[in-house]
Amino acid sequence: MYVVPDQTGKLAVVTGANSGTGKEAAKRLAAAGARVVMAVRTVAKGETARAEILAEVPGAQLEIRRVDLADLASVQEFADALIADEPHLDLLINNAGVMNPPQRFSTADGFELQFGSNFLGPFALTVRLLPLLLAAPAPRVVTMSSGAAEMGRIHFDDLNWERRYRPISAYAQSKLADLMMSNQLAKVATDRGWNLLSVGAHPGYTRTNLQTAGVSLGKQSLFQRFIEPLMHVVPSQDVVAGTEPLLVAATSPDVRQGEYYGPSGWGGLTGPSKLVTPTKRSRNAADNARLWAAAESLTGVQLQELKLQK
Repeated sequence: MYVVPDQTGKLAVVTGANSGTGKEAAKRLAAAGARVVMAVRTVAKGETARAEILAEVPGAQLEIRRVDLADLASVQEFADALIADEPHLDLLINNAGVMNPPQRFSTADGFELQFGSNFLGPFALTVRLLPLLLAAPAPRVVTMSSGAAEMGRIHFDDLNWERRYRPISAYAQSKLADLMMSNQLAKVATDRGWNLLSVGAHPGYTRTNLQTAGVSLGKQSLFQRFIEPLMHVVPSQDVVAGTEPLLVAATSPDVRQGEYYGPSGWGGLTGPSKLVTPTKRSRNAADNARLWAAAESLTGVQLQELKLQK
């Protein structure tokens, strides 16, 4: 199992930290000495997770703060409060997500739920927190993608699936978008001379509540009836193993700008973490810049309007 290096004195924000890979990441970062903000949509669930972590890691420095990534006003409120309260932020882990709701749902701002929650919300959060990140000596942003990004395509003419909603395709688009955001942030940081690392990760096939969090919304879907039974015979791993790529990307001293980490086993589904090659579509510089510009337009969060440290 990957051993997280000493994180004493560092502040980390982990979204979706009440369960799954987010909770495991929060626990192991705290065990290594970091002060961790558990950014969760439901405070009560966050408090339960915090208590469970403290039972295993007495003395862990954990703080619960609410953020709903499907609501841009909530994202702004979270970012503004953190900037007001903290001098810097060492690590942002964009982990939270929703997967394959069988019918099209909208966020508070009218975006398709997966595109909004998995990509636009984390995009807005990342950009709003850049002033705090750039005040840290060696900041990192780690964004959780998925193996599903391999089959993803960005539908620039219908980003919010208003014409014909397809759950799995919408999920794949959102996770490809996450990887493209990570790569574009790496380019922006390099071009501007920022001492900030932007790194991607994916968990392979890790058994978490993500597989049910989306499909439990609304009626039973084709995904549940046909795909889900097959997943029981596909190689899978527990949350401890599945969080390893995220933690390597977040804390390893060997990580370099724009890298991508995932499991090393068959099909990238299980196994110890290794450096992996991101899908070709995520390495299209023109599309990455175009998607970033679209996200700025949709969210109203503009990079050039922020007061950023040089």
